[in-house]
Amino acid sequence: MTADHDTLWRHCVHLGRVVLPLMDQEPWRQDRRRQRLRSWGIDTTVGHRIIETLAALAAHAVAVDASLSAAEFGTLPLSTVAEAVTGKHDFELLAGLPDTFADDHDEIAVKVVRLYTYKGGRSSHQLLRLSTEVRHTLTVLAAREPVPLPTCADILGRAAEANLPQ
Repeated sequence: MTADHDTLWRHCVHLGRVVLPLMDQEPWRQDRRRQRLRSWGIDTTVGHRIIETLAALAAHAVAVDASLSAAEFGTLPLSTVAEAVTGKHDFELLAGLPDTFADDHDEIAVKVVRLYTYKGGRSSHQLLRLSTEVRHTLTVLAAREPVPLPTCADILGRAAEANLPQ
């Protein structure tokens, strides 16, 4: 894996990590999401981590499919990422990932998604529910942006304005 691909993955992970804090700027959204997760039998901490990971995986899959460099990642339309999270098969989201991860938490989260993907049954059903949650989150964030076709750079810019950690 090249340094550029590692950097691309880090950009995708950063996007995944900021979507929920940006969404939660309206506090009632977090309460509603937690209620949904509980009703689905998903621990909220685990659910939030998988949501972050699915957002990163979808962004990465779309960027790799489009042959985007890390420098071009910001041009990726958020709507394309939102469509990919439910429009691609789970195994497609896992293709082309790094063999090793700089962050152990990322590696564990990706392994959990892999496990849910290949285990089937209830796990796959939960993954589908979480994927729809990611799509909803990205769609809401895109609708908040003042530009007609918001990109990943717009969302990362919003995160920087909100002083969210990188």
